Amino acid sequence: MVDDDEEIVALAERYFGKHGFRVSAAADGAAMRRVLAEAPVDLVLLDLGLPGEDGFDLTRYLRANWRGPVIIVTGRGESVDRVVGLELGADDYVTKPFDLRELLARVRSVLRRSGSRETPAPPEQAAVRFAGFRLDLSARRLTDAEGRPVNLTTGEYDLLCVLLERPNRVLSRDDLVSLLHGREAGPYDRAVDVQIGRLRRKIEADPANPEIIKSVRGVGYVLAVRPQRA
Repeated sequence: MVDDDEEIVALAERYFGKHGFRVSAAADGAAMRRVLAEAPVDLVLLDLGLPGEDGFDLTRYLRANWRGPVIIVTGRGESVDRVVGLELGADDYVTKPFDLRELLARVRSVLRRSGSRETPAPPEQAAVRFAGFRLDLSARRLTDAEGRPVNLTTGEYDLLCVLLERPNRVLSRDDLVSLLHGREAGPYDRAVDVQIGRLRRKIEADPANPEIIKSVRGVGYVLAVRPQRA
């Protein structure tokens, strides 16, 4: 947990400790790097308002240097901050003051989706091919037609899996939020749109004119290619 508010960190340490989690605290970016170097970490809870490097800078660092999931936990509730955080690769965004039970539920949900400490996929579902790409479900790894890796965040991977499971089916934003997070979309919930944009930039030849994930005006999105089990 990267946060310079000692009271919030102490509260989270006690609560998450009661539910079987080990919480390591860091008050700034330098301390965060030391923690990540010293021991395995499954997930980072990251505040935005930090001394020195702010949370956006650290999100960029984590996405470039670390593969685990990131949840931004901050007092900044403006939609622009939420969109920027998700654009930079955060897997979820929680505003303060938060309910500890909700935060715990979100942590567990993100860890489940990230595959942390879970068993590999069964052999019959080991990989899927689509539009020249290969998605290895057991390794959670995407490669392009030349075999080069395409780095996906947890949110991008989950979104791609949802679309691959429902090819040529138009899915609304509400459908996608429900399938990804098990809840209804809120009036300002644009995380799906942000992740669609990020995913397109990684798999489309021309993200401005997508051929794999197409928009259906006024309705939602559709995977316009037919995946095949590999």
